[in-house]
Amino acid sequence: MWADLEPVGRDPRGGYRRFAWTSADATLREWFEAEAARRGLDLVVDRAGNQWAWWGSPSAAAPGVVAGSHLDSVPNGGAFDGPLGVVSAFAAIDLLRSREHVPSRPIGVVNFGDEEGARFGVACAGSRLLTGALPVDRALALTDADGVGLAEALRAAGRPEPAADPEALARVGTFVELHVEQGRALAEPVGVATEIWPHGRWRITLDGEANHAGTTPLDARRDPMLDLADLVTSARAAASSHGVLATVGKVEVDPNGVNAIPSQVRAWLDCRGADPDAVAAVLADLDRFAPRRESWTGTTVFDPALAARLSGLLGGAPLLPTGAGHDAGILAAAGVPAAMLFVRNPTGVSHSPAEFAERADCHAGVEALADVLAELTR
Repeated sequence: MWADLEPVGRDPRGGYRRFAWTSADATLREWFEAEAARRGLDLVVDRAGNQWAWWGSPSAAAPGVVAGSHLDSVPNGGAFDGPLGVVSAFAAIDLLRSREHVPSRPIGVVNFGDEEGARFGVACAGSRLLTGALPVDRALALTDADGVGLAEALRAAGRPEPAADPEALARVGTFVELHVEQGRALAEPVGVATEIWPHGRWRITLDGEANHAGTTPLDARRDPMLDLADLVTSARAAASSHGVLATVGKVEVDPNGVNAIPSQVRAWLDCRGADPDAVAAVLADLDRFAPRRESWTGTTVFDPALAARLSGLLGGAPLLPTGAGHDAGILAAAGVPAAMLFVRNPTGVSHSPAEFAERADCHAGVEALADVLAELTR
């Protein structure tokens, strides 16, 4: 399975470019459908566009246990973030069948769409649409960097307009997402998540005056790039002062010419940390830049009893929080008992081509996920 996915969406500059509702995404969805068919699993696509492969027939009265993650990527992203969870879920079913496990509840594998939000700017869009956390009218107003709207992209992919799908959500009794560790806290192959830190995204518009780079005196310029430099350094200082993380990772410049003073710069700020009040303090420090909030997710605590149960089942696997958002957090916020397993990342690098996990640790993750699914379907 890993070899089949390896060439899909490779970026010549390194890493992967697997954006939602593109040709690469279509290939990934076809791969998922083929893996489901190979195992005789029932494929269902919900009204939000997420793919589900079911071993058994779940219902609201008899919901199942689901594993999985996502297959899309950030720009020039790594191979493991997302796909490791989907591949491991299919492999865990293979392992359970080799053990002749007969589940008492249906077991599912999910591929959530547009988790990274790399194309339309909203992270976990598929799971947010599913649960109703992302209103349909707001989703349909989203556009990508080329001005293509989500509705147009869906039509091009042969999909109808999205909608919340409470019936599909009701079929999920428990969700366990396996994911590569995004950091370097684990000394053991597998850990269990306790919570997701609060996190948000803000858009900042900095206006200037377009002019000629070779004829405009420095003291006569209104250059928004100077304001951008101030924003970046101020965000870093504020984050350091309040003990959280802040990143300006995306910028759009108009007219984006080497010999032209920009007329406008648009920047996006990502801020997150263990304490939501500290995140709010950073934004207060940056108030002069008039940041406009695009998304905010408060602290998401995974089911404590479930996390403790899984840690014990896995021989005392370490419990740890994460600063990264995940579909498991969206489902947990919607009331679904959810948990996460992390597979050790020896580099600590993620959202980069350098993202990595040892083969042996990936196998340990499959073993752990199979043990968890077996425990939850005895």
